[in-house]
Amino acid sequence: MEIVKVAKRSGKLENFRSIDTNTLTNEFCMKMHNSPKQDIICTKCYSFALLEGLRKNCVASRQHNSDVLSKGIIPPHMLETYLDAFMRFSADGELINITHLENLHNITMHNPHCSFALWTKRKSLINQFYDKRDKPKNLILIYSNARIDTVMKSPPKHFDRTFNNVTKENFVEQQNCTGQKCKNCLLCYTPNNGVSTIVEAVKKY
Repeated sequence: MEIVKVAKRSGKLENFRSIDTNTLTNEFCMKMHNSPKQDIICTKCYSFALLEGLRKNCVASRQHNSDVLSKGIIPPHMLETYLDAFMRFSADGELINITHLENLHNITMHNPHCSFALWTKRKSLINQFYDKRDKPKNLILIYSNARIDTVMKSPPKHFDRTFNNVTKENFVEQQNCTGQKCKNCLLCYTPNNGVSTIVEAVKKY
């Protein structure tokens, strides 16, 4: 029995697998989703919309991972080996706490052949953790910019890239994550490719 449940993705993430948590019970996500500021991308969160709607059946597995990853360190002998070349952390959900981050770090270290990409807005947790240890070479940290139509070009400390959401008619020439599937692009998943800024048009759900 897998201690951490892995999801098979579809749509933009077709052919990818991911390790996700429950957006609906994440205190950080709930606070951001309820922000009165309409230029905060979290107010338009696809994960909230889908887990409350078409993907209600995924909530139990996401909550299982939230509990397992945030409440204690998974023993090394219980970490699984994944045969994927690329995997995503938190296609649903966000970092819950340092314990969650440490478990993702350990999963990455246990699978050095796989490139893991983690999107997060919680740079304080990243700094708290990686100020004290080296980041694995196969972990790509992507800072998820919360502000719509404010393209952030320089990644924060420890991060490899920034991910920015813009309205469709703005920053058109900079949109390099619009209209294709991740498997046909891999900008986010390829280390040291010279690309530090990802820009995507906001989707409606």
